[in-house]
Amino acid sequence: MEFGEKVVLITGASSGIGAATAIHFSKLSAQLVLVGRKENNLRRIALYCEKSKGIKPFTITADVTDDGDTQRIINETIEHYGKLDVLINNAGVIGMGGIKNSTMETYDDVMSTNLRSVYRLTMLAVPHLIQTKGCIVNLSCIAGTKPSTMALAYNISKAALDHFTKCVALELAPDGIRVNSVNPGFVKTNLLKGIGLTEDQLELFVKNVVGNMPLKKPVESDEVAALIAFLSSDKAKSITGSIYVIDGGSLLR
Repeated sequence: MEFGEKVVLITGASSGIGAATAIHFSKLSAQLVLVGRKENNLRRIALYCEKSKGIKPFTITADVTDDGDTQRIINETIEHYGKLDVLINNAGVIGMGGIKNSTMETYDDVMSTNLRSVYRLTMLAVPHLIQTKGCIVNLSCIAGTKPSTMALAYNISKAALDHFTKCVALELAPDGIRVNSVNPGFVKTNLLKGIGLTEDQLELFVKNVVGNMPLKKPVESDEVAALIAFLSSDKAKSITGSIYVIDGGSLLR
């Protein structure tokens, strides 16, 4: 499975699943566009990717919630590479709280990053993906399927993203564009730092979550990256509108 001639754009590429995905695609010789808010982290991941096959990624420091930045992401990608083959909407945030103890600010922040930015960036990318018969992979979560009381806005955003995936897949199928979603369960990444727990509380939280997973282990970022790469490849040329769960069996309970 090689991506030597394909341009792959990854948002949220400076850490976590996004960084793992960038590294995985670099090993497959992809022409990478790495997008993130933290320039130093982005450069570090880009250097790591370059060491793999000697192909230097193109990096864009940007905030996907900013309309000007999303337009710039697409413009600079096309200016640099002349095309776009794969869009990976990975950037995401988590906001804690249920209906009794969250705020509208939390709701707006989560929706802006997890849903609105995906809608806009996809809208801007589609004309270019039509030209290449490209594909889109959205990073969702089993939280969109499995109700919980911890992060209402986050859960809603992922449920909406799953339906976005299906609707856009149906719309773009006549254009030869495939759209799928990858829905991980518990993955230990820096995103967890956003839930407001102390180190001890976080350790206990992780222990409890993993203990309730049938396979008794967290999902690894590189496992998610490998699934994203498969769905982006020609090996998945008949797959569209699908929600791929990778959760250690969590949804079985």
